[in-house]
Amino acid sequence: MEVRNYETVFILTPVLNEAQVQETIEKFSQVLKENSADIINTENWGLKKLAYPIQKKSTGYYHLIEFTGAGNVVDQLELAFRRDERIIRFLTTVLDKHAVSYNQRRRNGEMNQQKAQKQSDAVAQ
Repeated sequence: MEVRNYETVFILTPVLNEAQVQETIEKFSQVLKENSADIINTENWGLKKLAYPIQKKSTGYYHLIEFTGAGNVVDQLELAFRRDERIIRFLTTVLDKHAVSYNQRRRNGEMNQQKAQKQSDAVAQ
């Protein structure tokens, strides 16, 4: 199978404490590793307000995992998401070459450097 780049964002229930959140994130990282996926990046976005209530909850812990792997990895990961009651919602997307380069620049902090350079030039004049 062809190796592709994926990005998954999932929302955990807000009733978990920090240790339980980290344990859950490790569980899904382990699912990816067991299915021979390479984790590129993980980001913990923290506790955020939901746009609308889900399961009578108005907040949730957001987490992003960027990884590469074959297509069956996504099936296994989403099956694990569905079986875990701590997951409120999840979304997995395939990244094209433009999204991969965008994420690479975002991780390296290159996103607002041009804008900041223009502002500093305008202030200097």
